[in-house]
Amino acid sequence: MTKVTAKEIAQIRSQVAEDLTSMEALDLIEECEGDLEDAAMTLAIRAGQEPERGNSEWLDAVARRWRTVICQQEFRDDLLNGSVKAMMEHLKTMPTFPNDLAMPVLIYVLKKGVNNFCEPLDLVQ
Repeated sequence: MTKVTAKEIAQIRSQVAEDLTSMEALDLIEECEGDLEDAAMTLAIRAGQEPERGNSEWLDAVARRWRTVICQQEFRDDLLNGSVKAMMEHLKTMPTFPNDLAMPVLIYVLKKGVNNFCEPLDLVQ
């Protein structure tokens, strides 16, 4: 289980205050007592997806599916500094990205460590 603290949620809230979808996702993470995977599963089900794996495995798989987008160098520095705003805006431009899951995916990447998450791509380059 990936746990998100109230302080971390507050820091992210300040970055995405005008983004209703992100704010709703953060509200749900709070309602789930910071359990990121539980909140992500709930958001996925609300969006009509039917996750077939355990919570933590499923969120990891979704994040890995989007690793090449998330790890683009132009956004990586922001993510390394804990800023999700630019990446959120970029993900919204991608019609195939499940926008309802953007916030839990990005928080998952931050909690895992951006460099650790992106390392498999760095080894290929």
